[in-house]
Amino acid sequence: MLTTAEANKAILAAMPDFGSEPVALEAATGRILRQTVIAERDQPPFDRVTMDGIAINFAAFANGERSFRIQGTQAAGDPVQTITDPGNCIEIMTGAVLPVGCDCVIPVERISVGKGIAKIEIDYEPQPNQFIHPRGSDHQKAHCVLSPGIRINAMDIAIIASCGLAQVQVSKQPRVHVISTGNELVPAGQAIADHQIRLSNGPAVVAMLEQQGFTNSMHEHLLDDFSQLKESLAAHLEAADVLVLSGGVSMGKADFVPAVLTELGVTVVFHKISQRPGKPMWFGVGPHGQVVFALPGNPVSTLVCCRHYVLPALSTASRRKTWAQEMITLRDTVTFKPPLTCFLPVKLIANESGISEAQPVPTNTSGDFSSLAATDGYIELESHHANFAAGMAVPLHRWSF
Repeated sequence: MLTTAEANKAILAAMPDFGSEPVALEAATGRILRQTVIAERDQPPFDRVTMDGIAINFAAFANGERSFRIQGTQAAGDPVQTITDPGNCIEIMTGAVLPVGCDCVIPVERISVGKGIAKIEIDYEPQPNQFIHPRGSDHQKAHCVLSPGIRINAMDIAIIASCGLAQVQVSKQPRVHVISTGNELVPAGQAIADHQIRLSNGPAVVAMLEQQGFTNSMHEHLLDDFSQLKESLAAHLEAADVLVLSGGVSMGKADFVPAVLTELGVTVVFHKISQRPGKPMWFGVGPHGQVVFALPGNPVSTLVCCRHYVLPALSTASRRKTWAQEMITLRDTVTFKPPLTCFLPVKLIANESGISEAQPVPTNTSGDFSSLAATDGYIELESHHANFAAGMAVPLHRWSF
């Protein structure tokens, strides 16, 4: 069996590049940026006023002037004005261009106005250049403000818009088909017998994909029937870039998935990983470069394998920037004896110093997916250790990253 690291390496080596496409700015949130975003102008593009009040020439104040004749008013978006006399001032609004000849803004709370004259409070001591956001102090024109590989969020949208881009180049969405297998599965909303169980893995996998920005996905439930599986999976292989199957990959008489995929020309890269849960996982490459993840059907195994292998692989193939492995200290001592890597669900709890620690939340077998609702992710415990002491630093994998 491969180790978890070897499995990840094999998967990444087989992943295609999904390519890129331009999308409108309003459709770019959550997508992976595939271009460098360059500043259209200096930011701010002018000396920007940051306080309502009056704009004055500070030298006049330094020479003893406390009353200034109001020459005009300038709001945000108004053309810039020029004071014609050092004894004048301009009533100014937040966001406006600093008037020419002015280098100080006095807050409106520190002045009184009457008969066209603005008087500064006698005990107020302004400083030169106060309440002025200098031109180009954030960045200058042609500066690289965003690099390829980020997953675009709301702040990035603001930056892209400020650079005048109505559309942006992003990674194409892979076509992901999620397949649940099993005669025992019944979708929500349908009548269910005592010997059946609700279909939950497929919807959960689709949700995990969408949470990470992979929204071009669909789900189908197939029975454990060799002929039906072969016919349906052949169609899915033609229509999808990525197949994610749940169930049918272990050693049971009804676990047809590996054999069906082989008959359809999918080359197995590996079957089984030295881990718990999720040991029976299968991965292969289709005749046209499609990638196929066949995950164990137990719910905890499905969710862990999807998070640990499928999502990072799709992110890497979409050219998302990699990130440093997050580490966390154990809140309790953990013992795990089998010679397998252990993926143990945890809840993050702050200790007395305000530092987060991982509190193990063991599941009641790999079918106990309801326990995962109280967790933030899972930790990875190396296979060549059996005892993991409280306070030990271990890798943390959050459900959402």
